[in-house]
Amino acid sequence: MARPPRHLNTQASQRSSNPGPPVVSPSHFPAVRLNLHRRSFPRERAFVTVFSASLRVPGIDIARGVALIGMVVFHLTFDLEMVGFVPLGTVSQPGWMIFARLVAGSFVFLAGVSFILAHGAGVRWRSFRRGTGLVVLAAVAVSAATWIAMPHMFVFFGILHIIATSRVLGLAFLRVPVPVLVGLGLLVWALPYGLNADLFNTRWLAWVGFSSAVPLSMDLEPIFPWFGPFLLGMAAARFLPRGRADRRLGPVARALAWAGQRSLWIYLIHQPVLMGILWFLADALKA
Repeated sequence: MARPPRHLNTQASQRSSNPGPPVVSPSHFPAVRLNLHRRSFPRERAFVTVFSASLRVPGIDIARGVALIGMVVFHLTFDLEMVGFVPLGTVSQPGWMIFARLVAGSFVFLAGVSFILAHGAGVRWRSFRRGTGLVVLAAVAVSAATWIAMPHMFVFFGILHIIATSRVLGLAFLRVPVPVLVGLGLLVWALPYGLNADLFNTRWLAWVGFSSAVPLSMDLEPIFPWFGPFLLGMAAARFLPRGRADRRLGPVARALAWAGQRSLWIYLIHQPVLMGILWFLADALKA
């Protein structure tokens, strides 16, 4: 039997000793971690630390839970006034009006913080569409329910409307430097206090925020000034502590965090529950 030429044997041995790129099985990488050296990439490493795996920051949920308590307190007082348990005009007093603005502003501010936590490293479009769509549906439900119950003062642009709108507008500000965000946030907040016109007095335009006479509504949070706290929240999120947060929480903190994680649903159901209880008590006392 004839032997193959010598040069063919040499090529075959070279192929066997250098088989090319190895075939890598997925089992070789049970967990993939991005490991950036601090000295080489200090900013990138910090950025990855903030916006990595867990987007939940317990402190944000706790703060949202505290804001929920403030919301329930104000709405309970409003409902007590509606059924006649407290004097008319109680919630229109300056102290209560300031309290209501602080509560509303805290929700919008925290929405801005959460927006950066979720999308600061790049827009997660599926999550963005789902989250924004859910808030929009809830806002429409609130408008419809209040229009049926109290058409003369229904919610046409309330807290959910401004949060949904701010999420969309916020996409244009994801890469804006912090000083610019702060400046814009303060400008948006201050502008309607010095600029208003009768043109914006109708409900069709009052949501912009430049009304000289605000239309009657149970909850009105127009873009100016309320997009301002959202921008400030986006700026504040850049200063969150780097590194993993301590998740060992006490019972009160856990309860607040639990409520904060379900703030939308609590917002939607708390008023019907409060009003139902108060109307029942009012009827019982009359009997």
